[in-house]
Amino acid sequence: MADPRILLQRLFERAVAVADPMRSLAAHLPSRPEGRCVVIGAGKASARMAEAVEAAWGPCEGLVITRYGYGRPCRGIEIVEAAHPVPDEAGRAATERMLRLVGALGEGDTVLALISGGASSLLVAPAGGMTLEDKRAVNAALLASGAPIGHMNVIRKHLSSVKGGQLAAAAYPARMLALLMSDVPGDDPGMIGSGPTVGEAGAAAQARALVARYGIDLPGAARAALERDTGTIPPGDPRLSRVENVVFAAPSQSLEAAADIARAEGIRVEMLGDAIEGEARDVARAHAGLARDVQAAMTPGAAPVLLLSGGELTVTRRGDGVGGPNAEYALALAVALAGAGGIYAIACDTDGVDGAAEVAGAIIAPDTLARARAAGGDPAQALARNDAHGFFAAIGDQVVTGPTLTNVNDFRAILIAPA
Repeated sequence: MADPRILLQRLFERAVAVADPMRSLAAHLPSRPEGRCVVIGAGKASARMAEAVEAAWGPCEGLVITRYGYGRPCRGIEIVEAAHPVPDEAGRAATERMLRLVGALGEGDTVLALISGGASSLLVAPAGGMTLEDKRAVNAALLASGAPIGHMNVIRKHLSSVKGGQLAAAAYPARMLALLMSDVPGDDPGMIGSGPTVGEAGAAAQARALVARYGIDLPGAARAALERDTGTIPPGDPRLSRVENVVFAAPSQSLEAAADIARAEGIRVEMLGDAIEGEARDVARAHAGLARDVQAAMTPGAAPVLLLSGGELTVTRRGDGVGGPNAEYALALAVALAGAGGIYAIACDTDGVDGAAEVAGAIIAPDTLARARAAGGDPAQALARNDAHGFFAAIGDQVVTGPTLTNVNDFRAILIAPA
């Protein structure tokens, strides 16, 4: 077997590569429609998706909003970069322009919508009397709440004038094809980017209940917007009758591609699922226990075992450190394993950004804790402060990719050799 650290890095790189829109989108793209066709989009992968569209169709009219640093050279489609995960004025202004652009289309026109994870923050159209500052406060509160992504997106939909099917409704009566890259557990189109092209069945009462459940402190204007319940488009609304939503890339595809590499190395693969949710440190402790059980059942000379999983973990912010769910998972896993021999792991976000840092995630090994302590680090204190990125930066075990131009959620792999 190859060096465990190098092998784990290869698995992650393969998972990212197969989700690259330049490789995955074309098979789901129809022939270029007759008449006027406008390309719109939002998300961390949306500019790369636009680039893939123009590679197939040639220069196109349109407007796509992506994260700062994630732009791509397009010949016709305008690419606007804006802030993520807390929105800014660039995103708000571009969203307003996008709504005007599709609002001017007619029945004979076509919209191609390109939506990936990150669209929730990049499509900014505050509902009711909310301001951009209100919206920023909402996003910051959601990110610190520990709520799973599905629950956060329910709240976001009801505080927006573009999510929950409202972007698609604005384009009616034009025909719309939405190509979606999933970064959510279960690949629910209504949860990807908070569903700007998908009807929302839930009422604002559900969002209000979730706000109370997680103790989220909303600005007054946001609370008032939830009380008015003026947003989202219900499924079955005539304005959604000409919309087709297609998920063309999903976490399961990336996990399976990584598994193929591992199997070729003679490693036995166990899939734990592509839709795992929960508090990062809690999931890590459970996975550490599972890894120990797998190792205890192995006989000398047995083939290594790889535990693969995806989904989206959360972090309830308790301290003042710099971290993210993947790095916190890796740190909590290292602490729970306590230097157990023969167990290595990687945890990274496929978009290259884990939480509050431009870092994809981290790798751990049996000597992780010992090296950290030798450098003056305190693993338990780092975990208590939510400072996983600081912890791994000090020992050189961060995984830094830069913009990957794709986004199919978290990638976690635990490699287990006989003790």
